[in-house]
Amino acid sequence: MKIPGLYIHIPFCLNKCHYCDFYSVTSLTRVPVFLDALFREMEMYRGRFDAFDTIYIGGGTPSVLSAEQIRDILAAVRSNFKLLPDQEITLETNPGDLSLPYVDSLREIGINRLNIGAQSFDQKVLDFLGRRHSVEEAASAIEDARKAGFGNMGLDLIYGVPGQEMASWLNTLNRALSFRPEHLSCYQLTVEEKTPLGRRYARGECTVPGEELQYQFFMKTSEILENAGYIHYEVSNFARGMTYASRHNQKYWDHTPYLGLGPAAHSFQGNRRWWNHRSVEKYVQLLMGSEFPIEETERLTMEQMALESLYLGLRTKMGVNLDETWNYVGEGFINQLLTEELITIRNGFLCPTRSGLAVADGLTALFASSS
Repeated sequence: MKIPGLYIHIPFCLNKCHYCDFYSVTSLTRVPVFLDALFREMEMYRGRFDAFDTIYIGGGTPSVLSAEQIRDILAAVRSNFKLLPDQEITLETNPGDLSLPYVDSLREIGINRLNIGAQSFDQKVLDFLGRRHSVEEAASAIEDARKAGFGNMGLDLIYGVPGQEMASWLNTLNRALSFRPEHLSCYQLTVEEKTPLGRRYARGECTVPGEELQYQFFMKTSEILENAGYIHYEVSNFARGMTYASRHNQKYWDHTPYLGLGPAAHSFQGNRRWWNHRSVEKYVQLLMGSEFPIEETERLTMEQMALESLYLGLRTKMGVNLDETWNYVGEGFINQLLTEELITIRNGFLCPTRSGLAVADGLTALFASSS
């Protein structure tokens, strides 16, 4: 039985990073009315999902909220939804927001997994990305989280930044490892068209590393972290044992139901996917009128579900069930991946190799060309 997860999008930041395409606004004046609308949305979804065992508060920058506001969100969750014991409750944070009293308060109100957006331990890279924290603040935030008793902490890091050399990235990795985080997310920078970085890129003011260098970044990252004892369990994610793999994020990769609350949040149940309006104003307006803030809904066909299962499964260390996949993808596709050493067959599953994870986004294209 697949247990649903709950995602809550906090659409506020103190500033927009140059590369970020996630929905947020930089004024905090509408936080109170947003919270009222969020609590109303929870009430409207009461009874529509089975009990949750994960809560993920993302954004935006959830840590711009006070501990009291986050406490109120969790109280509203508990009053509107059934929660199973041993919940994983994650909060995304910016290092610039964290202090020992604040992280102490987060622990007290029930946050048991802290995700810290360090992104880099190279100040030049942080400045290029438009991050509002320094290297020193990131280190201090991690130390404060440990002092507060967080034993399940994740760090987000970005590589493939324009002008970044391998030495800079390896220094960041080694500095991150010195803190022994339970989880590491290492993302290749994506240049989004409508961001400040995307506009700079379009004007030719910066270039991203070429395909070969990106591949080297990926392979070196995987090698170093696996040698340090981490499991490379998804393209961008590493855990110090599967106990520390993000239980919530794994739900997105195998069609487990999830409910997304807040502007721009996505939800999935059965074969139906829907998402909210990407606007705080529209979100609040609709909910205050007792309307769901849904922008659009889609229903997936069996073929679409199967293709998604293949695509998402080949992004994970577990892979995809061979028996369930064989009739759909065919022997030719599987043999092609085996010949190119992009997958192995293990315990009845098609499992991507490290090289396969490096090109996971292109595997569905290979399938299309072979079918």
